[in-house]
Amino acid sequence: MKLSDIQERTLTVGILGLGYVGLPLLRAFWDAGFPVLGFDVDPKKIERLTRGENYLKHLGATLVKDMADGPGERFTVTSDPADLAKADALLICVPTPLGTHLDPDLSYVESTAEMIAATLRPGQLVSLESTTYPGTTREVILPRLEASGLKLGTDFFVAYSPEREDPGRKSHNTQTIPKLVGGLDEASGDLAYALYDTAIAEVIRVSSAEVAESAKLLENIYRAVNIAMVNEMKTILTPMGIDVWEVIDAAATKPFGFQAFYPGPGLGGHCIPIDPFYLTWKAKEVGQTTRFIELAGQVNHDMPGYVIERTMLALNERGKAVKGAKVLVLGLAYKPDVDDVRESPSFELIERLHELGAEVDYNDPHVAETHRGRKHDLRMKSVPAGGGLPTPEMLSGYDCVLVATNHSAYDWQMVADHAPLVVDTRGATRGVAGGHTHIVTA
Repeated sequence: MKLSDIQERTLTVGILGLGYVGLPLLRAFWDAGFPVLGFDVDPKKIERLTRGENYLKHLGATLVKDMADGPGERFTVTSDPADLAKADALLICVPTPLGTHLDPDLSYVESTAEMIAATLRPGQLVSLESTTYPGTTREVILPRLEASGLKLGTDFFVAYSPEREDPGRKSHNTQTIPKLVGGLDEASGDLAYALYDTAIAEVIRVSSAEVAESAKLLENIYRAVNIAMVNEMKTILTPMGIDVWEVIDAAATKPFGFQAFYPGPGLGGHCIPIDPFYLTWKAKEVGQTTRFIELAGQVNHDMPGYVIERTMLALNERGKAVKGAKVLVLGLAYKPDVDDVRESPSFELIERLHELGAEVDYNDPHVAETHRGRKHDLRMKSVPAGGGLPTPEMLSGYDCVLVATNHSAYDWQMVADHAPLVVDTRGATRGVAGGHTHIVTA
C-alpha cells in the first residue's frame, strides 16, 4: 500500500464485522469513493445486504440500498474468508465481550486475526477498531499476522483506531465523530492516518496504538463512573422525597465544572457495561488494583436489583404481591429510539420478575421480538400482538407498568392516566399533568 493509492482511491477497503460499527463505517468509505468489501460470518446478513436491505433501522433505509444500487465493482459483501485477500485495508469491527468471570473475551479478535493471517499479502493494512485493553493490537493481533512470515512495517502495517459509535445520536455520525489513530510503528501510523482522513472529517494521530486503546477505555470509564454517581444519588435522594432529575437539571445550570449524567435501571450497550472491566483485568498485570472503577461497576451492576425492590414495595403498598402480578415492561432497547438491545438491563429486569413469579410482557416499538443473544433467550414478542404501542385499555389491564426505556414514541401522559401503577426508572413521567400518586421512581 502506498499513500498515492489512498489519495487516488484505487485500493479496496475491507470491513470485518457488519454490525453497529462496521456497517456505517463501510458506508463512510463508500461515500469517500473507495471500493468496499464487507465481511461477516453471518450469511443472513450477507444475503440481506446483497438485496440492499439495512437491518439496523436507526441508520436509515437507504444506507445499504445506495451502495447496492451503485456501481457493482465498488460494493461487495461476503462471508468467505478467502475474499479477504482482495482487500488492501482490513478494518476489524468485531465484538469484545466479557467472559463469565468478567475477564476479557478476545475470541472474536483472535479468530479474525487468524483469518486475516491465512490470506495476508504484502502491502495490506490491518486496523483494529474493537474496544479492548491497552496492548491488544501489539500482543494479540501482531503475533498472529507475523506467523505468516511477513514483517511489520515493510510487508504489512497495523494500527488501532477505536470506534466511537453512539447508535441513535442525531448530532454526530461515523463521518463526523473525530477519529483517533495510533500505529504499531511510524509507517503503519502514517498509512492508517491517511486512510481514515479520506472518509472521516477529523482524524487525530496519537503516538501509539496503546495510547489510542487507553483513550477509548478512558472515555467509557468516565461515563460509567459518572453514571454510577448519579445512580447512587438516586438511591439516596429518592427516600428523602427529592427528585434526582430536578437536582441534575439544577446542577447543570452551572456553565462550567459540571456535566449532566442521568440515572437509569442499569447500564446497557456494548461499551459502558463492559469496557471498565477490560482495564481492571489488565491492571493486575502491573500489580495495580482499580478500586474506584470496580466500585462504580458494582453500583451500576446493582441497579436492576434496586429497581425490582422498588417495584415489589410499590406493589406491596397496593396490596399486591409480585408473585402473580401482571407487569408490562416498557422498552427492551438499552437507550431511547434505537433497536439496540446489547447488554440492556431490561433483560435482567424481566428475568428477575419471572423468577419472582410475575407474569411479564414487554412493549418496544423498535424491537418486535427477542432473539437469542450471548446471555439471554427470552423468546418473547412485543405486545400488543402484531406490533405497535400499548393502548389505554391494555395499560389498565396490568398491575404495574415498569418504564425501562424512555422511547419518544410513548405518550407518557396516557401511560400515567391509565396504568394503575407506574415504576419509572428514567424520569420519563416527570412532565405529566395531574397529581399521580401511583407513579413511583426507581
